[in-house]
Amino acid sequence: PEYSVSELAGSIKRTMEETFGRVRVRGELGRVTVARSGHCYLDLKDDKAVINSIIWKGVMGRLPVAPEEGMEVIVEGRMSTYPGRSNYQLIIESLELAGAGALMALLEKRKKMFAAEGLFAPERKRELPYLPKVIGVVTSPTGAVIRDILHRIEDRFPVRVILWPVQVQGERAAGEIAAAITGFNSYAPTPELPRPDVLIVGRGGGSMEDLWCFNEEVVVRAAANSDIPLISAVGHETDTTLIDYVSDLRAPTPTGAAEVAVPVRADLMFTLGDYEQRLARALRRTNQDAANRLRGARLPRRERLLEGASQKLDMIRFPKAEDLFREQRRRVEGARLPSPVLRLQSLGARVQAMRLPQPERMLREKRAKLSTAGALLEALSYQGVLARGFALVSDADGKIVRGQAGLNAGERVTLEFGDGKRGAVIEGGVKAKPKSKPKAKSKPRAKARKDATPTGQQSLF
Repeated sequence: PEYSVSELAGSIKRTMEETFGRVRVRGELGRVTVARSGHCYLDLKDDKAVINSIIWKGVMGRLPVAPEEGMEVIVEGRMSTYPGRSNYQLIIESLELAGAGALMALLEKRKKMFAAEGLFAPERKRELPYLPKVIGVVTSPTGAVIRDILHRIEDRFPVRVILWPVQVQGERAAGEIAAAITGFNSYAPTPELPRPDVLIVGRGGGSMEDLWCFNEEVVVRAAANSDIPLISAVGHETDTTLIDYVSDLRAPTPTGAAEVAVPVRADLMFTLGDYEQRLARALRRTNQDAANRLRGARLPRRERLLEGASQKLDMIRFPKAEDLFREQRRRVEGARLPSPVLRLQSLGARVQAMRLPQPERMLREKRAKLSTAGALLEALSYQGVLARGFALVSDADGKIVRGQAGLNAGERVTLEFGDGKRGAVIEGGVKAKPKSKPKAKSKPRAKARKDATPTGQQSLF
C-alpha cells in the first residue's frame, strides 16, 4: 500500500514510542543548550554513537544537578521522533550523576574553574569580628545543627542568633541556600531585625551526594559575593565542599563554627580581672618609685626656704594706718571748697539772666498755630466739598473714578455723599446729543457737562 509522508512518519513515531516506552541510558553529556523557553537540548553520547535529547522546562527545575557538558550521567526517559526533521530523540525525565567517579570529576572541573577566576585567593579572606553582636545561621530548622550551634554559643558568649531556614539536601537546596546568603546581605536592617556581623552556613555529615548542593555554582558564587564574613561548617572534618574554599573561614563541624564565632565570656572576664590587677600593681609601683626618687633628691625643708623671705618682711617698716589717715584729713581740710549755697545762688542768677519765655505765653502761641492748621485742613479736605452737595464715585475695587471713559454699562459703583454712601449701577453708554434750540415755554434743564469744574477752580480729585 502507498503511505503519505505524514502517515509513514507517524507510524514510525508510534512504533518507537511503543517499543522504547521507558529506557534508562548511561552516557556522557555533549552539547548542552538551554533555550529561552526554558527547555534544554543536549546530546547523550559514548565513543560510538550520539542521541539527541530534550529536557522539558518543567523537568529542569526538579533535577538534582544542572546538566553540564562532559558530565557522565544516567538518565531515564522515553524515545520518540521529531517528524519535522526525521530525527529520533530521547525525552529525559530524570538525570543523575553516574557514581562517585563522575561526581569527583565534576567537582574537580568546577574547582579548577573557580580557582581560575580567583575566588579561592587568600587575599579575599576577611577577618572575623572579635565579638559579634548578631550571628546569622543558614541551615535546616529541624536538624541537630542549629541546636548544637545555639547550645555552644549560649555556653561561650550569649549573643543574638537569627536563623534563615533552608533545605540542606535535595533539588531545591542549592537555590534556597544561595537565596539565604544573598538575603542576609541585602535586607534593610531594623531594631527588631538587625544585620548579622557574621554568617554560619552548615549542615551535618552525609555522603557526597547529600552534600552536593554546597558544590553548586549558585551557592559558591553567593558565598564569594557575601559582604558579611562567612564561616562554612558543612559535614564532618573530612568532608570538603566548594563553599569551604570561598568562605572566610572553614570550621570542621557546626559546633566548631560556633566556637570560632564567639570567644569564651568567662575567659574574657578572667583576662579583664588580670589586667585590672596588673594595672593596679603598676600604678602602685610607679608611685612608690616616684616617692623614693623624691626622698633621695634631699630637697630643703619648706621652713628653711621661707626663713630669708620672712626676715626680710620683718625688716620693712610700713607706716601706721593712723598716720596715713591723719595726712589725708589734713589735705582735705586745707583745700578751700566752694559753699553749696553760694553755688546754687550763682546758678539761679545765670538762669534769670537768660530771659526764657513764660510758659503761659508759649502755650498760647502753640494753641494758635494748632487752630490755624485745623482750619486749613478742613478747608482743603474733600469732606467739606461733599457737604456742599458733591459726590465721590469709586468702582468695585475701591478705586476713584475720575471720568466716564473707564465705566461700562452694568458696572456697580459706590457714591459717597457728605452724610454716607450708596450703591449704584451704570446704565447704557454715553451718547452725544444733537444741538437744538430750547423751546420758548419749556423750563431750562441743567445739562451735564463732561467737565463740571468752574472756570478758575481746580479739580477736586
